[in-house]
Amino acid sequence: MKRVGLKSLLLTLLVFMLGSSPAPAEEQRNFILGMSAAFTGPSKGLGIELYRGSQAYFDQVNARGGINGRKIVIQYYDDGYNPLPAIRNTIRLVEQDEVTCLFNYVGTPTVTRVLPVIKHFNSKKPVYLFFPFTGAQPQREFPYEDYVFNLRASYRQETWGLVHNLYMVGRNRIAVFYQADAYGRSGWDGVRKALAEKELSLVGEATYRRGATFGESMKRQVEILAATKPDAIISIGAYEACAAFVRDARDAGLDVPICNLSFVGSENMLSLLQDLEKNGGRNYTEDLINTQTVPSYEDTSLPAVREYRQVMTEHPPALPDGVDRGYSPLKFSFISFEGYLNAKVITRILERLCLHQYSGNIYAATLSIRKLDIGIGAEVSFGRGKHQGLDEVYYTTVSDGKFVPLGDWKRWSK
Repeated sequence: MKRVGLKSLLLTLLVFMLGSSPAPAEEQRNFILGMSAAFTGPSKGLGIELYRGSQAYFDQVNARGGINGRKIVIQYYDDGYNPLPAIRNTIRLVEQDEVTCLFNYVGTPTVTRVLPVIKHFNSKKPVYLFFPFTGAQPQREFPYEDYVFNLRASYRQETWGLVHNLYMVGRNRIAVFYQADAYGRSGWDGVRKALAEKELSLVGEATYRRGATFGESMKRQVEILAATKPDAIISIGAYEACAAFVRDARDAGLDVPICNLSFVGSENMLSLLQDLEKNGGRNYTEDLINTQTVPSYEDTSLPAVREYRQVMTEHPPALPDGVDRGYSPLKFSFISFEGYLNAKVITRILERLCLHQYSGNIYAATLSIRKLDIGIGAEVSFGRGKHQGLDEVYYTTVSDGKFVPLGDWKRWSK
């Protein structure tokens, strides 16, 4: 009887162990990063290139066996740069895909709308958004700053830098062309605050609707701003609309410097204008100034640039599934380089997540990042009350058909 009882007990334990067995090995092995971004529509180049840059880095990590045998996978969904799909994608990523974290979201109008959703999820379990491609303020301020970690500098830092440098060369009559949504207003507010520090005000402003394409006319916006006689214009928008504005401004003889924020997608905008130059004979790429939140991918003195250029040349990542196959991926771009750096930092965080002292706590693992050298000449640090890893803003202008570091603003002196 005792032997039968022991056998029965062992069988019972075996059944219990099988019934509570861990998830399949593939699910156990992978870190899932949830991404909602524009992969279709007039802003698709932003999501596609950010994804490609990150995937290029993760491909290297996974080829080496991942992190303790666990691969890093981007679970991505298209939102077309629109808030409602971004909300639906976020709910799906958290509730169905059970992602490790949210990652690489693109755009202020989408991110600002998902912030309350992320905050709501945190009432039940920790959910964090890492390194969104936006410099807006809402994710940097109460009540959402605890749930978001930013790598890039803010739009306030970018706009302050533009206003300051323009002011130093005597260009004080600054107007703004901006997207009529949370992104545009964030940049507009940054310009106004920077001007107010110098006891100046905007001389003019004009807006356009989100989703505007290169084929649309911006002549009315040009007329509104030209009437204010600006000596510089700061644009806060996406590449198709901003390229259309540059085209119509130059056609109208408005030849003042036109500045764009990093979000614009410099190479995508430049490509549209260069195609126009080939057909029309007019110079549309003169006097363009774009801010960037990563160094130039032409600066091969930086280790990260050399790594990035090598992998994008030798092992370029494929286009994500479901995107327009007519899109021509860029060999190099500021956006894909930013995606590459985003991936590099999140990989370090995931490595720490595997350490005993941080196991399961990605928040604590991230706060432990101090003076992390990622090969760009600036160190990444996080901490309590410090959820932005980098503060550098870089300035570029067009030379020899590409955006290059801007060394001297005196060429625009008045």
